[in-house]
Amino acid sequence: MVNRVSEIRFGLLSPEEIRKLSVTQIITSDVYDNDGAPIDGGVMDKRLGAIEPGETCPVCGNTRDSCPGHFGHIELTKPVIHAGFAKHILMYLKATCRECGRIKIPEKERQEYLALMKELEELNLIYLLKRFYEYVKRKASAEMKCPHCGAKQYRYKLDKPHSFYEQKETGLEKLWPTDIRVRLEKIPDEDVRLLGGNPEEARPEWMVLTVLPVPPRTVRPSVLLETGIRSEDDLTHKLVDIIRVNTRLKEHVESGAPSAIVEDEWELLQYHITTYFDNEAPGIPVAKHRSGKTLKGIAQRLKGKEGRFRGNLRGKRVDFSARTVVSPDPNLSINEVGVPEMVAKILTIPEKVTPWNIEEMRKLVLNGPDKWPGANYIVRPDGRKISLKYVDRKAAAESLAPGYIVERHLLDGDIVLFNRQPSLHRISVMAHVVRVLPYKTLRLNVLVCPPYNADFDGDEMNLHVPQSEEARAEARLLMLVEKHILTPRYGGPIIGGLQDYISGAFVLTSKSTILRKEEVAELLGVAGYHEAIPEPAILKPKEYWTGKQLVSVFLPKDLNYRRNSKLAGASALRCVDEDCPHDSIVIIKKGVLLEGVLDKASIGREEPESLIHWLIKEYGEDIGRLFKDRVYKMFLRASEKYGLTMGYSHLSLPELAREKIRQIILEKKNRVEELIRIYRQGKLTPRPGKTPEETLEDEIVDLLSKRLLDDVADTITPYFTLTNPVVIMARTGARGNPVNLTQMAALLGQQTVRGKRLSRGYLYRPLPHFKQKDIGPEARGFIANGFVNGLEALEMFFHAAAGREGLIDTAVRTSQSGYMQRRLINALQDLRVEYDGTVRTTSGELVQLVYGEDGVDPMRSDHGKAVNVNRVIEKVVGWKL
Repeated sequence: MVNRVSEIRFGLLSPEEIRKLSVTQIITSDVYDNDGAPIDGGVMDKRLGAIEPGETCPVCGNTRDSCPGHFGHIELTKPVIHAGFAKHILMYLKATCRECGRIKIPEKERQEYLALMKELEELNLIYLLKRFYEYVKRKASAEMKCPHCGAKQYRYKLDKPHSFYEQKETGLEKLWPTDIRVRLEKIPDEDVRLLGGNPEEARPEWMVLTVLPVPPRTVRPSVLLETGIRSEDDLTHKLVDIIRVNTRLKEHVESGAPSAIVEDEWELLQYHITTYFDNEAPGIPVAKHRSGKTLKGIAQRLKGKEGRFRGNLRGKRVDFSARTVVSPDPNLSINEVGVPEMVAKILTIPEKVTPWNIEEMRKLVLNGPDKWPGANYIVRPDGRKISLKYVDRKAAAESLAPGYIVERHLLDGDIVLFNRQPSLHRISVMAHVVRVLPYKTLRLNVLVCPPYNADFDGDEMNLHVPQSEEARAEARLLMLVEKHILTPRYGGPIIGGLQDYISGAFVLTSKSTILRKEEVAELLGVAGYHEAIPEPAILKPKEYWTGKQLVSVFLPKDLNYRRNSKLAGASALRCVDEDCPHDSIVIIKKGVLLEGVLDKASIGREEPESLIHWLIKEYGEDIGRLFKDRVYKMFLRASEKYGLTMGYSHLSLPELAREKIRQIILEKKNRVEELIRIYRQGKLTPRPGKTPEETLEDEIVDLLSKRLLDDVADTITPYFTLTNPVVIMARTGARGNPVNLTQMAALLGQQTVRGKRLSRGYLYRPLPHFKQKDIGPEARGFIANGFVNGLEALEMFFHAAAGREGLIDTAVRTSQSGYMQRRLINALQDLRVEYDGTVRTTSGELVQLVYGEDGVDPMRSDHGKAVNVNRVIEKVVGWKL
């Protein structure tokens, strides 16, 4: 028989339930006697559960492993407000009569509302019910005279976290918890329901505590320090404070002490109980140890990043994991991860001994924990675990038989999960195949950095070793890196060529690259190709091969492909030979690269219709992965052989060019001076929705940044050809762009903060080096030099100010986007696609008729498009359109 949970109700414990739940009343603030034994009736009373080794619980008879712990209770001398429910208490006080306790709505309307509420409950319209309750609360709170008994009503004020006041003609009058409890007790059950409560589970007067539950000892165990002193939990300290003040208050009440003394003790009791529940409650000082350390209340244990839910339940520290710095290794496959031998000897995989692997397992057992590959433990069929550190390994190896389990070291070919935090999307965790390597860092192919957002400036990553066959099979089939070359966000390649790979691809496939036989052999060897070298492209006077031929070796023989490269339209940039036309269109026919250079457009990541995207879509992930593992290594080697580097000489300009740049800057500055003159004469036409001053600023920024940089770029372009490594990087999409080139070689232009020129600093000027109210270019952050010439001191300052904006933006965006994502995940985590194709909540409410409204899985789409009609035609015709 299967039991199903039909519903869960949350409520408050009534005083009677707290007493029934309790096994003893806690009456003394003393904790231990002179012998160190817990005192009966104290906060560590043995009846509250067994926590010591070998101790037996006097209530349930269990030892500490199976005793669930038991509650006690404290009878409070005077009632106190539960600060966590202060807002709810305020709502009940505002919405009900201070004399008769009835809801402040006329009887006829009240009956209509009750009927409507019942109807909404039967139809299970939760959202409408919430809106209905809010309406009733607002309507009842607005009335200043009771429609039932005619009593005059007063306004209430909550002084957070737990003080209530009534606004009378004579002024604010404090409401003590006894007054509040009396008023809440008068509210009828039907009225509680109308205000959104459930009187069976949570009567409003239960929010004013008369009995305090004392949690079991297991919730707040004491710790024995090395010095032999027993250290108590924060909650135990707070409970002792509560009992001490409660006892003192009782003595004052019984002895008939003055009301001022009683009220002071009552306030102190309220303070201790509030900080016991929440030691970050607003408006009151936090409770501290004598040492000055802040105590943790119950709320602090549960909420926040380090709390019970997020810190211990949804995420926790685990075994069989490693964490260390990552470093690059382009010789690894994209599927692989380099694991240090030291880590491989600690992380183990439980392998069952069978007749087929028994000899191999014996060898591992003989090697033991210290020698890799070895084993750390043997698990016998009866479940007994034997450490190989302390036994005769030879005897242990001979005793192996089918049915035993050997916990062996990580070996080459094992599957592990690899993760970098923050884990923001699915591919922040992927499966990799182990390669055990020397040294102490985890090694990673550079191509796999983008999905993890990893770099090698000190990033650390986590390795997790799945412990069951099912987990390992699932990781290998669903989580392997090659399965995620196409991102689930839009279906395009997220793992692709970047930086050196792109420069190397350009160098290798350029028309000007011809290779000797030894170079061809070396490049094909690097790529793992050891078959016959293809026929040379040039036979006389010597045999030469082209880089295009080498790439063609690894292309499928029926592949047809055509697209523009990044260099398309770059006619102003010349090759080595003045007449050499650019390879701007990439053409592959029947697996042969006929024309075009490979650059970011063809082998880069996040490029629609790139060659790598095409290969994966048409030939599968395995072919895509092999292409990356082989051909991309050739690109790196080609870059090394070519000697692609960057120096000062690559950015220097002749004096003629510098003179032209100075003329352009002068012309623009004159135009700025003219604009300032027109503005000061009041003749500047404002832009729509802007003041003349804002218009002037916009005009100046336009003139001195984009337009100026564009004019300068046109001037310096002829001096930078495709023989220049900096130009190769910028034009192929490897790194940077032509604007960066202009800023390095010529000038930085206007610096801005939040899209405006720099103005804040000293009075009417950003720096004391300028005249007050000077709005000329230099005084507001214009930089006439580039990095090659070097910046002047003031220019350096302005540049640093503008650069700081980017750093702040990054920090702010990171925290904001992290929090937004957390909220989004929490909102969406309960949605699921049902077998009928609809998206529903856990309660069966319909969210979408079809997943995503179009039924398209973004990962299977083509850069967000569901079907590419051209591709369907290509399949039939056999030629890319």
